Amino acid sequence: MSAESSGVFTLKEINRIKIIQDVIERRITTRRAAEHLGISDRQCRRLLARYREGGPLGMASRRCGMRGNRQLPPGLADQALELIKTRYADFGPTLAREKLEELHGLFLGKETVRRIMVRAGLWVPRKQRAARIPQPRYRRPCTGELIQIDGCDHDWFEGRGPACTALVYVDDATSKTDGTVVC
Repeated sequence: MSAESSGVFTLKEINRIKIIQDVIERRITTRRAAEHLGISDRQCRRLLARYREGGPLGMASRRCGMRGNRQLPPGLADQALELIKTRYADFGPTLAREKLEELHGLFLGKETVRRIMVRAGLWVPRKQRAARIPQPRYRRPCTGELIQIDGCDHDWFEGRGPACTALVYVDDATSKTDGTVVC
């Protein structure tokens, strides 16, 4: 049901009707009406012609009751959600979108797929995810219980000898180096 048949207007449309009626009754000019409405003089004349042609009901938005330009066709989101639930529940939105396009011929935007997955509870936005706190690794209580060894390949002798690896032995309990070897 459109606004034209029901007679329901928005406040903006009611304001337009009042101003256009003032133009018809010659209280204000079309130029002044255009300034009040924030439109061009030419658009104001178009509105005036629509009012004369259809009266106040002719001023209602003709888009009322129609599907939006960016709205998905009916059933497409449900079809995509069903495929995602059955086959791609563990995928992220980008990969799920690519698979829907490649294998099923459903052309949806990444953000559309993300929104569908968030509403279905298949994807949690990054800001809402629980922070991963790494488990701390405490130092060993006794000396010699754990020795960490680290090595580094480098031209330690700056071309005066062969390239070597420096090995360092560090005790976990005391953080002291137990030895260093260049081999």
